[in-house]
Amino acid sequence: MVIAPTKPKRPRRLATRSCLGPVADLEAHLPEEWWRKLFNALYVKTDGDVVENLENTRREVDFVVSAAAVQPHSYILDLCCGQGRHCLELARRGFKHVMGLDRSRYLVRLAKKRAQNEGLQVLFKEGDARNPRLPESSVDCVAIMGNSFGYFSNKQDDEKVLTAVGKILRPSGQLVLDITDGAHMHENFERRSWEWIDEHHFVCRERSISQDGERLISREVIVHDEMGVIADQFYAERLYTRESIGKLLEKAGFRNIRHHGHAEPHSDRDQDLGMMARRILLSADAPYLPVRKGRGKLQALDVTVLLGDHRLPDQVKRGGAFNPEDIETIRKLKDALAELPNYKFRFLDNHGTLERDLAELRTDLVFNLCDEGWNNDPFKELHVPALLEVLGIGYTGAGPAALAACYDKGLVRAVAQSLDVPVPLESYVRPGDQGATLPSVFPALLKPNQGDSSEGITKDAVVHNEKALLDYLDRLRADFPKRGVLVQEFLTGKEYTVGLIGNPDQGLRALPLLEVDYSRLDPGLPRILGYESKWLPDSPYWTQIRYRETALADQQQQQLIDNSTRLFERLGCRDYARFDFRADAKGEIKLLEVNPNPGWCWDGKMNLMAGLQGLRYSEMLGQILQAAVERLGVTAKAAQTVVNGNGHAVAA
Repeated sequence: MVIAPTKPKRPRRLATRSCLGPVADLEAHLPEEWWRKLFNALYVKTDGDVVENLENTRREVDFVVSAAAVQPHSYILDLCCGQGRHCLELARRGFKHVMGLDRSRYLVRLAKKRAQNEGLQVLFKEGDARNPRLPESSVDCVAIMGNSFGYFSNKQDDEKVLTAVGKILRPSGQLVLDITDGAHMHENFERRSWEWIDEHHFVCRERSISQDGERLISREVIVHDEMGVIADQFYAERLYTRESIGKLLEKAGFRNIRHHGHAEPHSDRDQDLGMMARRILLSADAPYLPVRKGRGKLQALDVTVLLGDHRLPDQVKRGGAFNPEDIETIRKLKDALAELPNYKFRFLDNHGTLERDLAELRTDLVFNLCDEGWNNDPFKELHVPALLEVLGIGYTGAGPAALAACYDKGLVRAVAQSLDVPVPLESYVRPGDQGATLPSVFPALLKPNQGDSSEGITKDAVVHNEKALLDYLDRLRADFPKRGVLVQEFLTGKEYTVGLIGNPDQGLRALPLLEVDYSRLDPGLPRILGYESKWLPDSPYWTQIRYRETALADQQQQQLIDNSTRLFERLGCRDYARFDFRADAKGEIKLLEVNPNPGWCWDGKMNLMAGLQGLRYSEMLGQILQAAVERLGVTAKAAQTVVNGNGHAVAA
C-alpha cells in the first residue's frame, strides 16, 4: 500500500479585494466613520502589535500609576482599550477594579480571551467613547493610551469624549492621556513605506496632511504573497500639539494640566512606527461638576461655613483661647475656599447669635467646620448639627448620633470588635471608682474615654509601671472629674491613618494612606500623637514629627481601608472621616480612633493625605463639599441672604 505524501495545508483563503491603484487625494477616499470597520484582525497584524510588547506596556502603565497616583482599590477605566494590554498589566499588578471599553467588538472579545487565559479579573465592554454609559463620579482614573484619541472627523466629537470623561470621573479623579506629538508628526511623517508583517503579509502605506492641516490621512494596502490585495483602507487622526490639546482640556473643564514629557517606544518589528513614534504624555485633574438650577443657567451654590467663635474661651486650645496660629488657619481656609469656582461662601462664627442667625438663614448648604462645638464646648459639638437638623438645613459631615457615638472611645472599640476590626487590650475605669482593678500589662496608655483633640493625652500618658499609672490616673481624675478613663495596651509599632471621602451610596474613596515618622523625635520621649503635637508649637512633638506615605504592602493597605469603610458605614459617618491605626509589637495593626468630623485645617492629616494624591487644599475641601452635594441632592436656590457688618446672616 502506497501512502501519498500529505500536502502542506494552505492558509485559509481570505476574501481578496480590489486595489484603487494610485490615488492623488487620500482625503477624498477617507470614510467619515472609518473607525467603525478598521479595528479587526488585520488591524492587530498591521498596527495593533507595532508596540505591543511587555517593555512598552510596562513603561506606559508605570506612567498611568505614577501620573494618576492610583491605588490598588482605585476604579480605573481604559477608554478605547483596544486588545486590552494596559488593562491586563494593571490587573497583573494587583489593581482590582479595572475596566476596558472599546468600540470594536473584535478587540473587546480578544481582550476578554486574553484575560481569561491569564486568569485575570478585568471587565471589558463595548461602548462609544463619546457616551460610555457609566455612572457619574464613579471612576478614579480614565486612561486614554496608545494614541487612541482624535479619530473623529470633527473636533466637536473629541470635545464630547472629554466632556463624557469629566462626568464619569470623581472630583478627585485623574485623566491620563497618551497621544501622538502632532507638531513632530506634521513635520516628520513618512509619505510612503512598506514592511513585511509576517511570513505571508506585507503592507504598503501612504500618508498626507489634510486640507485644513489638522489631520494626518493614512492609507494601508495589505497584500498576501499568494492571494494578492486583501485590504485597501483609509484612516486619519487629528494632530494635537501640546498647546492645542491643553486648550481643549481646559475648555472641557479639566484642571491642573501636567506635561510628563514624551514617549518614544521600542518596537520588536523595528519598522514604521507611524503615529506611535513620538507621543505626548499628559495628565489632568477632573473638572468640578457644575450645579444647575433646573434647566436654567449654571449657578454657584450658596454655602454658609460654620466655625468656632474666636471671641470666646476655648479650653482645648493653648492658653484656653484662639491663638495667632488658629487665626492664620482660618485665613488659609478662606483663601482656599475662594479658589472653588462653583460656590459662593459666607462665614458664621458668632455663637452668641448663632441660633437666631441660622433660623433666619437661606442657603443651599452649610459647611459645618465647627468642630470646637457650640460656644467652643467640645461636649456640644453634636449640638450644632442637631440645631441644623431641627431647622431643616442640609450640612456637611456627621450627624448628631455619629458624633455622640464616636465621642465615646469605649463604644467605638465595641463596635469595631463586632466588625472583627482588631483593637487594643483595654480596661475602663468609671468616674470616681477608687477600687477599680487596674491592668498590669506595661507599657500602658491612659486617656479620657470621652473627648477628642487629644485632650488628656500627653507624654506622661504612657506609663511603664504601677506607680506611674496611678499618678496619671489621679491627674486625669482631677482634670476631667466627670469622665471615665481608658487604660490601654500601648502599641509600639508603626502608626497609620486612613482618610475616606464620599458616602457608601454615592462612592466612598480612600486618600493615600499616611504613616507617622517619629525618627526625628528624641528617643527619650514616647512616640505618640498627643496634645503637644496638636496645640503646642514649641513642643518637640510639634516640630520633630513628620508624615509620609506608607510603604505598607498593598494587601495590608486594602485591609485597613476595608476596616475603615465598614466602620464608616456602621457608625453613620458622612462625607469624610479619618481612622487612626497602630501596630503592636508583633505587627498586628489595631484601631486607635475614629474621627467622624476630622481636622479640616491646611496642615492636618486629611490635607496631608490629599497632597500625596496631588490635590491642593482647596480641592480637598471641594471634594468634601461635593460629597455632601451628591448625598443631599442639593441644587442652587435663589439665596437672598446677606451678611451684615457684625458678621450676622440676615434676610435681604
